[in-house]
Amino acid sequence: MFSFKSKLQIIANTKLPINKISRQKVQTILKMGSETPNSDEDWDYPLTEEDLRAIDSAFSAATASTAKRHAGDNAPVDSPPNSRRRRLPESLFVFQQQNNPSCSFSPCSRSRSYSTRTNADLSPFRGTIIPQSSLVHSAFEAASDVKFGGRIIYSRTTEEVERAAKELLDFVEAKKRKEGQCILGLDIEWRPSFRRGVAPGQTAVLQICGENNCCHVLHIIHSGIPKRLQCLLEDPTSVKVGVAVAGDAAKLLRDHNVSINALEDLSTLADRKLGGDQRKWKWSLSSLTETLIFRKLPKPNMIRLGNWEVEALSKEQLNYAATDAYISWYLYQVLKNLPDLVENNQVETEAAPN
Repeated sequence: MFSFKSKLQIIANTKLPINKISRQKVQTILKMGSETPNSDEDWDYPLTEEDLRAIDSAFSAATASTAKRHAGDNAPVDSPPNSRRRRLPESLFVFQQQNNPSCSFSPCSRSRSYSTRTNADLSPFRGTIIPQSSLVHSAFEAASDVKFGGRIIYSRTTEEVERAAKELLDFVEAKKRKEGQCILGLDIEWRPSFRRGVAPGQTAVLQICGENNCCHVLHIIHSGIPKRLQCLLEDPTSVKVGVAVAGDAAKLLRDHNVSINALEDLSTLADRKLGGDQRKWKWSLSSLTETLIFRKLPKPNMIRLGNWEVEALSKEQLNYAATDAYISWYLYQVLKNLPDLVENNQVETEAAPN
């Protein structure tokens, strides 16, 4: 996936007309952000939601034009340059079928029916029940977006977050009794700052997922961190997984004075299983999704860089947050099922003819 700055650079270099946002404005934003070349945060230029939508639209037009000119180049966007790619073992796909029985090679169902679990009226999507839908693990559908299709339980008030945390604690204990351990996909969201010297917002949303069927989205900017949620995060027996999850834990500690124990970074695990040179390139959640399950993880700027401190999250924000936590959990299961790269190389060496 492209960074925000990369998108702006592509738009600025294209010869296509830019709708709603002028080329001069794009170049001005790039100039303002030149002091933070590796970050999408702290741009010293105010951007409205209309600007973000226009940038996404212009980027789509620019990349579509480029794709036509280079139709023969089908290399994945986030593939590490000049790296040796492994052939994924057949056991990987057996694992995926076993852990997601509804998995198929047909397009995901887009039907939706909603029912609310709470009586609060701030958002029609709080407590939303979304039917399970399957991921499609087909190399022939590489352009298809991944999207979580289980229940999204949205909690905003202290009481709702406490109740959600209790459900999660009970889930963790049941998992440990049944399987000996519990893995939780974890991610956070916050409101970015677009002005130099103005710090980004506090951690506003915490999303946690530990199964195919359910994901909790906790709007902690309004609820704070209740006692049960603190116990869950500090629990050393449940492993919290994600890409750069240590950075998320550090921000949560700064913002809410709570520690997250038992962390495992997916990018580190992927290096061990798939290989990669961290000095030049690091795995992202998007690149892991494309590599392991042949799907794209959507990262629209108008949502990713939007306002996560709103009174109530939108349907799009809920889906975005839940999908990130879910795919973190899911990819951990896939990676753990793979042999370590060193072991794989040893087997190839031993099997090679003299």
